[in-house]
Amino acid sequence: MKIILNNKDLIKKLNQIKDLGFVPTMGAIHDGHISLIKKSIKNCNKTLVTIFINPKQFNKKNDYNKYPKNISRDLSILKRFNIDFVFIPKKRDIYNYKRSKIIRLNKKDQILCAKHRKGHFEGVLDVMDRLTKLINPNKIFMGKKDFQQFILVKNYIKKKYNIKVIGCPTIRDKNKIALSSRNFLLNKKELFNASQIIKDLFNFKRKFKKSKNINNLLKLKKIDLEDRYKIKIEYLENRRINNFKKINNFNLSKIFVAYYLNKVRLIDNL
Repeated sequence: MKIILNNKDLIKKLNQIKDLGFVPTMGAIHDGHISLIKKSIKNCNKTLVTIFINPKQFNKKNDYNKYPKNISRDLSILKRFNIDFVFIPKKRDIYNYKRSKIIRLNKKDQILCAKHRKGHFEGVLDVMDRLTKLINPNKIFMGKKDFQQFILVKNYIKKKYNIKVIGCPTIRDKNKIALSSRNFLLNKKELFNASQIIKDLFNFKRKFKKSKNINNLLKLKKIDLEDRYKIKIEYLENRRINNFKKINNFNLSKIFVAYYLNKVRLIDNL
């Protein structure tokens, strides 16, 4: 596993490499990331993983400062797998030029996380554009836990670079919690509550799988969850997976949820 720390070495190492898989991460490596890495190794001749906590996608400075960071731990985990390259750039390596055109979301995309985290996805698309241009991979592997992010990046990269972004299933722990780097910020009680909340939503979906009144039922469920677990829910919505339009049944749709446990923001879809 070769560790690359700057753009010059990256270009040198990747010269003439064909069939490169790219797994973008912000570190705090967990089994969700490992599933992406394994998918890349299986489908590509070479695999590159990035560790870069992108400041542009945090709309709150405190959120960026609190994001879990442990490079030595991450590298010790990554060494167990047949990874070819790990790129750990600094901010100046990524943001080394000004964009000629500012990235803006379409009005139809300003829903869910985009509505509640102003500038977040613009920052995600900006860094993914810069990394893709720099690395020039054949395939990019991303998880579907951040489903809205996956779709936005997939469409943007496909249109600009004609590179395929492959979505991989959400990995959950034994208590049904979607694996996330933010989970490292939760204590035992908060992890327990997170497991109860997601189990509750899975049960809700099973119970009302044939209902045609999902939106009203979700409004009631939101009030119920906030009251029982003393949490703040940003959104709890049922939307189609192909166009994100709200729909009143579970036909080709997902429940999307974002909420705060203490001051840690968690998202999921099911």
